[in-house]
Amino acid sequence: MFCFYRLTDMKLRHEGCVSLVSSLQSPGCPLRELHLDGIDEGDLSVVYAALRGPHSKLETLRLTDIILRHEECASLASSLQSPDCPLRELHLEDTHVLSVVDDDMGVIYAALRGPHSKLETLRLTDIILRHEECASLASSLQSPDCPLRELHLGGIKDDDLSVVFDALRGPHSKLETLRSNRCYLTEDSCRKLSSALSSNCHLRELDLSHNDLQDSGVKLLSDGLKSPHHRLEILRLSFCGVTEEGCASLASALSSNCPLRELDLSFNHPGDTVLSGPLCRLEKLNLDHNEEIWVKPQLLKKYACDPTLDPNIAHRVLSLSEENRRVKEDQLYPDHPERFDEVQQVLCREGLTGRHYWEVEGCTRVKVGVTYRSIIRRGSSASCSLGDNDRSWCLRWSGSRLSVHHNHETTLIPVMFSNPSRVGVYLDWPAGVLSFYIISSDTMTHLYTFITTFSEPLYTGFRFNTI
Repeated sequence: MFCFYRLTDMKLRHEGCVSLVSSLQSPGCPLRELHLDGIDEGDLSVVYAALRGPHSKLETLRLTDIILRHEECASLASSLQSPDCPLRELHLEDTHVLSVVDDDMGVIYAALRGPHSKLETLRLTDIILRHEECASLASSLQSPDCPLRELHLGGIKDDDLSVVFDALRGPHSKLETLRSNRCYLTEDSCRKLSSALSSNCHLRELDLSHNDLQDSGVKLLSDGLKSPHHRLEILRLSFCGVTEEGCASLASALSSNCPLRELDLSFNHPGDTVLSGPLCRLEKLNLDHNEEIWVKPQLLKKYACDPTLDPNIAHRVLSLSEENRRVKEDQLYPDHPERFDEVQQVLCREGLTGRHYWEVEGCTRVKVGVTYRSIIRRGSSASCSLGDNDRSWCLRWSGSRLSVHHNHETTLIPVMFSNPSRVGVYLDWPAGVLSFYIISSDTMTHLYTFITTFSEPLYTGFRFNTI
């Protein structure tokens, strides 16, 4: 017996969807969680309809790389409003809406106001939400019938989120956990969140990691934490550009009988003064990677290195030039026992330990990353491909889609800018940190950081012809 099923990296045909739906509607089906990746939009309505069956036990549905038409949005909304629908968690990741009206996603959010909806957790990542749809979500949060307790927002435009943050002040909002990561939040967003915290809202956990709030935004949030009405217990501000000044604002808030128990300030630069005073009285305080480089990424350039590509490892159609620092696809190399024979990949000669920083130009449709030298060279399986095994980590930019990969796991990175001119890579081997940055003019924008333990020297690698 199993309760979890994931269909990814494969094409589920219509017949497979029909069979899956038949299983969901069977009284003996124990399935509680289902992940679907890249399913045809025409088959989605069949899956949604199964949620309205009296025997479905599905509680979690995750949809990745899905195209939603008007019909699918309406069908999902109908299922959420059905008294028989058991769904409690819905994840929409990298989902595109082909609208015939301006508020197709709003139809789904409106369903949360129905008396039969049981949805408690909604995760939206890398989705384009129109202002009308955000307004519909905000209206649902303010409804006395809305059961939503947890909301995850990733890569949603800040301007559209303001109306959602305003809704937290409503007397009927039951939201206890809000995660708003990589949403490019502004001071105005921090001001509205601060106002919500001051107004008897139910929020107990707030995660604003990967937003460049800086000290000014943290000060506004701290004003809300001083209110005797707030109930916040957990605050996460990782990668938010916080320095000693922002920590002083948080310390001041904690001096006023604040219920906060946990605070995450990792990958900031709060300095050493944070080690004394009110912050140290928290049950859990995360100050990992407390360095100036996380608030001033330009300082990473002091670790600059210039790796050279290895012609003995490069796939035979990859041409190396400019002292083995530039690569293109037009040359045939002779065979070599260390060469990638099928995957169009190349590694650098230098094994890296310690701290290193390098930059890469021309990253479109290329995987950029690092690997152990022991990566498999023969064949085209995942064990050979950068980022698709436990020996390598990479960033991939394909069109408007940005993602990081390691050991069969893919994480989408919401972005709000066009193709980069350069990508920066920072490796802190002893600390197990690998970070990627977008570089535009003189601005460095943090994209993603892997945190792990490295066991061998790492080699810079590139894979070409990724679609």
